[in-house]
Amino acid sequence: MRKKTQVVKIGNVAIGGENPVAIQSMTKTDTKDIEATVAQIQTLTDAGCQIVRSAIYDEECARCIPAIKDAIRIPFVADVHFDAHIAVAAIECGVDKIRINPGNIGDKDKIVSVVDAAKAHHIPIRVGANSGSIPADVLEQYGKPTADALIESALQNIRILEKQGFTDIVVAIKSSNVNVCVEAYRKISKILDYPLHLGVTEAGTCNNAIIKSSVALGALLLDGIGDTFRVSVTGDPVQEIAIAKEILDNIIQ
Repeated sequence: MRKKTQVVKIGNVAIGGENPVAIQSMTKTDTKDIEATVAQIQTLTDAGCQIVRSAIYDEECARCIPAIKDAIRIPFVADVHFDAHIAVAAIECGVDKIRINPGNIGDKDKIVSVVDAAKAHHIPIRVGANSGSIPADVLEQYGKPTADALIESALQNIRILEKQGFTDIVVAIKSSNVNVCVEAYRKISKILDYPLHLGVTEAGTCNNAIIKSSVALGALLLDGIGDTFRVSVTGDPVQEIAIAKEILDNIIQ
């Protein structure tokens, strides 16, 4: 039995609630190369990808969003780090969801600018934690990137958004350690109703990614945890979709 979470709409795909678990991937192209990015997204879509994310690392990338969106059939998510101005530009250019880390996006005014733009354009924000980027104070408290450290890091980011009255949130807490990853998602699932994006970070090459993702994501999905997920593979992202579909097929058979 899947845990019912809050429904969040990402373009024409809804996650959470009773909606099916959605498969995601991320482009490996330079987003400024519109033709190459669109071609890769079309290949991913044909393979079964339902939501795609691209790195939006400057304003020129953001300006490419309308052209990319016009040429694709699935929701387009912007991955933005450190720069609130770029995050706002991506939102204003029509992205369907934005992935940020509020803790590194800047001071309160910068965070408020991103939240205000997301509210105005009715798009969700994905926040969370990664074992490789846990804040220093949290690492000092827990000693290493434990499940509880990941959860506290994610909650810090969530609180920043909630203080601005923003609750259109998707949460991810990723670790390269399978045990830590599973423990963290199981624990946070008990305390949050936001939809969860599952993933094992730095899963590695195809064989390693298959093993780590099958164990971690398979265990969580069998527990009824998870509303959307990505299998991270070094190399061709189409491999991610094939692995993800196999995992889902074996869970729901």
